[in-house]
Amino acid sequence: MRNIKLMMTLGLALVCGACSAQKAKNGWFSLFNGKDLKDWDIKITGHQLNDNNGNTFRVQNGNLAVSYENYDEFKEQYGHIFHKRKFSAYLLVMEYRFVGEQVKGGPGWATRNSGAMIHSQAAKTMGVNQDFPISIEVQLLGGLGKGNRTTANLCTPGTNVVMNNKLITAHCINSTSKTYNGDQWVHAEVLVLGDSIVKHIVEKDTVLVYEKPQIGGGNVSGSDPALMQNGKLLSEGYIALQSESHPVEYRKVELFDLAPYMKDKKKLAQKIKELQRRK
Repeated sequence: MRNIKLMMTLGLALVCGACSAQKAKNGWFSLFNGKDLKDWDIKITGHQLNDNNGNTFRVQNGNLAVSYENYDEFKEQYGHIFHKRKFSAYLLVMEYRFVGEQVKGGPGWATRNSGAMIHSQAAKTMGVNQDFPISIEVQLLGGLGKGNRTTANLCTPGTNVVMNNKLITAHCINSTSKTYNGDQWVHAEVLVLGDSIVKHIVEKDTVLVYEKPQIGGGNVSGSDPALMQNGKLLSEGYIALQSESHPVEYRKVELFDLAPYMKDKKKLAQKIKELQRRK
């Protein structure tokens, strides 16, 4: 009987091992599992690490949701939820939507405004009163019902980038995307190749391209001065999602790891083409 149980256990282990190997070989990582936030760290301005004030970040109907139903007022409590794993080269895929109304006290510019931070500092290195992590922000904006309002823009808290061989020190640069009004789901991707090229992609359209992400500039308060190493190229870092006073939901946050291909330009280009051709 013990031998039979042992054989069954070994069999299951082999099956699970094969599944894990297949998943690793496939290259895709689901950063959000649709069930819980165990693989994430939370940092909200004015609060200690992993103090999820007001249950701001939560799993709701299978989505990763940013909610303010337990807030009386925003009070500049900017928040970020960081995946615990560090990445360097990858294709980040997100599907997001804005819902509901902005919480009382949220700044006007933050209406239907959120973002994904890439090459970010670790959550544990942020000061208690720090507002934004030193990072590159893929700014996600929803339309306001009139006029144009692009999404997958670039913002640079504590960073700069290079575009057309020129150092860009402006805090935000608009993309060429369409405007997405209402509560529709939007598919956005970010192609990140270490400290070289970064591309923002919305619904399969490349809407912004830049290179050489690096530390520099301002637009971050409360950070450790020792981390502000101006000119230091950012080749890796953490991925974080924002809470900036407007409710937002993510039904997909996944990533294809391109790090294994970075030493072979031909294989890297081939893999990127394969990813671009997928449905």
